Amino acid sequence: MKADSRFDQKLLVLVTLGLVAFGLVMVYSATSASAAVGNGDPMSFLKRQAIYACLGIVLMALASRFDYHRLRFVAPPLLLLALGLCAAVLVVAPEINGARRWFLLGPASFQPSELAKLALCLFAAVYLARRSPPRTLGELAKPLGLLTAIFCGLILLEPDLGTTITLCGMMLAVLLVAGVPARLLATATFLAAGMGMVAIWAEPYRRARVFSFLDPWSDAEGSGFQIVQAMIGIGSGGVTGAGLGEGVGKISYLPEAHTDMIFAVIGEELGLVGSALVIGAFATFALVGFRIALRCRDPFGKLLAAGLTALVCGQAAVNLAAVLGIAPLTGIPLPFVSYGGSSLVVLLAGVGILLNIAVNGEVVQARVSDRSRRNSRARPARARSRGSAARARGDGDVRRVARSRRVAAGS
Repeated sequence: MKADSRFDQKLLVLVTLGLVAFGLVMVYSATSASAAVGNGDPMSFLKRQAIYACLGIVLMALASRFDYHRLRFVAPPLLLLALGLCAAVLVVAPEINGARRWFLLGPASFQPSELAKLALCLFAAVYLARRSPPRTLGELAKPLGLLTAIFCGLILLEPDLGTTITLCGMMLAVLLVAGVPARLLATATFLAAGMGMVAIWAEPYRRARVFSFLDPWSDAEGSGFQIVQAMIGIGSGGVTGAGLGEGVGKISYLPEAHTDMIFAVIGEELGLVGSALVIGAFATFALVGFRIALRCRDPFGKLLAAGLTALVCGQAAVNLAAVLGIAPLTGIPLPFVSYGGSSLVVLLAGVGILLNIAVNGEVVQARVSDRSRRNSRARPARARSRGSAARARGDGDVRRVARSRRVAAGS
């Protein structure tokens, strides 16, 4: 088991760092031309992303050495902090491209919804590990359902539908691993989907995205432009692609080529081979992450590992589905690959926690088992000592009675 845990650790580190390094290459490929024209420095986006990557890797290394059991005490204050920041960003943050999602901190920016995903995952794991799984909608709603609804409502107001979907998917995975009945989860999913449809229909641009997803070619120059250009880019890449840096869609045709649509750039420049390798990397991440969750004997660690894995892979699935035309566009980045500091740093910190669970989830259990064995050996010994004491007291009583009888007979 110990060897398996070490193997999972190494494989997870290899996949994660491979995706981060690949992401740096693709960010440079997607932004060098536009950055050279815009500010004269073709490496400006790459430099910023490299700084975030280094910070995230440092946090990943620190988190991998920090006993995840101590995170139980961090969960409530971190949740309150994330809730406050998600509310404050709607009031304080400037509007960028029609959305209020980022706090601007000089040359850097911070997106509180990324912290909210990690905070809610941690709190849900702590809460469910201490209690039996909810059996009714009322038990599910208090407090996890209510907290999820509050966060989703705040994030939708930014607006950010993609993060909302990822958040709900992560909570679904945690509840499933916790043992919540499938019928109850299906009911909750149906209710969440209904509220999601209301949120989509309440905004004209979201309705337009849904209609363009159903038939993007009907308005290829308008609402369907982004999907059409992504399809053209991926289709033109063929099997091996046009070559790294040789894509043309990123220059003037593909909006947000370095963030939401970076997979379309990968498909155009590296073809089916490169695209399959990226999808395979995320599939490997999912396999290793959920295997860590299954092997962990600590309920808190099991739930946290499942939530963190679902967070990364769910976000990747939402992004890939949108770029490939399988689902409507939601504006969510591809984990570890797309340009974006907040997402990269938070997700790398989450991977560090996952690495720690891979080892300490079993080590702590072994210590508990050893203590249990010591206690089980000590209990018979204590029982024997209590029995000896009782017999000794009984013998003393018999001697005292016999002595009193002899005294009475002599008198």
